[in-house]
Amino acid sequence: MAHSAFKNSAVKDSALEKRPAGKATAAGPAGGGPRGRTARRRRLVDSVTIAAFLSPAMLLFALLVLVPILYALYTSLFKWGGFGAPENFVGLENFRTLFKDEVFLGDLWRGFVLIALSVGIQLPFALSMAVLLNQKLRGRAFYRLLFFAPYVLSEVITGVLFTMIFAPDSGLADHALDLVGLGDLGITWFADSSTVLVTLFLVMTWKYFGFHMILYMAGLQSIPRDVLEAAAIDGASAWQRFRHVTLPLLGPTIRISVFLSIIGAIQLFDLVWVITAGGPVHASETMAITMFQFGFKRYQVGYASAISVVMFLICFVFALVYQRYVLRRDLEGAVTSMRGRR
Repeated sequence: MAHSAFKNSAVKDSALEKRPAGKATAAGPAGGGPRGRTARRRRLVDSVTIAAFLSPAMLLFALLVLVPILYALYTSLFKWGGFGAPENFVGLENFRTLFKDEVFLGDLWRGFVLIALSVGIQLPFALSMAVLLNQKLRGRAFYRLLFFAPYVLSEVITGVLFTMIFAPDSGLADHALDLVGLGDLGITWFADSSTVLVTLFLVMTWKYFGFHMILYMAGLQSIPRDVLEAAAIDGASAWQRFRHVTLPLLGPTIRISVFLSIIGAIQLFDLVWVITAGGPVHASETMAITMFQFGFKRYQVGYASAISVVMFLICFVFALVYQRYVLRRDLEGAVTSMRGRR
């Protein structure tokens, strides 16, 4: 009997080995059984649900972003005043003229200066204020509100306010200099081509540093306290804890802040337009100001479209490169954590 049972078991094992590999049973998920049909139906329902929720947003994105970009690219190939249909096709002539224009080349240089000042001065200042207000200080909630409040104001209100503050002779800034005995400096603020860009940067810092400060404070509050306490127990000084613990853990927030600051400096328009309109003698003009001047003042819409296309390409290429080489580790970490939660 034992020999017979062993023989029958060997025959069954042989039959199982001869069954084609990878062929699922009728009731398996890969076959046409109930479980397989249920899985396919669930995937279909999920796909339809995702498409239904994404369709309105994708439609708006196409109408408000993609179509204007493509239309600007199309009109940049014409010499067009903005009235009627574009007919005078000039090809890449607008772009050739653009890169020979001293005003536009100056816009690129001024944009680079504002980016350097923002990344080198404004963001470190915002970080230092965030570190200070993250400590246990009396009235820190009031100071947080005070420093963030300028960001809530519109650019138009900010521009009008600082136009009055830096008004020659009668402005608050000149009166303050008189009080401290520096009234003889004769600073003309926005009226002098040698000081207008620095003065504009002061206004930009007052307006936007609170936003970056709040970003840094959110990052600081997400750092575990036990990590800092462990470093303190190991004998690390306050500077060493900041340099070797806080700053590396704050890296993702800093990288996002730098990205937003650079993109904002490239696209800067309304604040400059309200205060100086690009003057004096193009000394504070940005790419967006030049685009507006040609498009809505001189009615050279084709040339203005070429400027807008160049601005878009600069921002787009920078975003891709920055995401590829700077934000890559942060994005990979986010994707990994999302997969781990599934």
